[in-house]
Amino acid sequence: MAGADSTSTLTESYTEMTELLLPNDTNTLGRALGGVVLHWMDICGAIAASRFASEQCVTASMDHVDFISPIDIGEIAVIEAYVFNTGHTSMDVRVDVRAENPLTDECRQTTSSFLTFVAIDGNGTPTPVPELVCEDETEEELQEAAIAERQQELESLVERLD
Repeated sequence: MAGADSTSTLTESYTEMTELLLPNDTNTLGRALGGVVLHWMDICGAIAASRFASEQCVTASMDHVDFISPIDIGEIAVIEAYVFNTGHTSMDVRVDVRAENPLTDECRQTTSSFLTFVAIDGNGTPTPVPELVCEDETEEELQEAAIAERQQELESLVERLD
């Protein structure tokens, strides 16, 4: 069991899921339903957070989501997530989704977002999470890029609300 006095790395949290887009998860245009993609993002993010904290984790929030490219029926959705920042009991997770066409090897980004998860103990009480440690330059770059992008999105949100 992890906790406030322990450490975990970004790489230890890294999670990749794949889903083949089948008719049951599509709209009338043969493209992924947005809610299905959000569901996959939530699951992948929760796995990354649980791996990082070695605890059960619950979703606290999901930031802004733009669907920038569709996932078409028969394509493979690749969902990647990793913890990039922590609080006392919470973890910020970046989740990226891309579509891969298995027949042409074409690959494109479809959406991304930042989710916050809270670690909970067996009684459902928030519990401390490990300190995030970046072991190499690649992890540091991923962390810095995620922090900067999230900050930019939050500033953009504030501007829209003014």
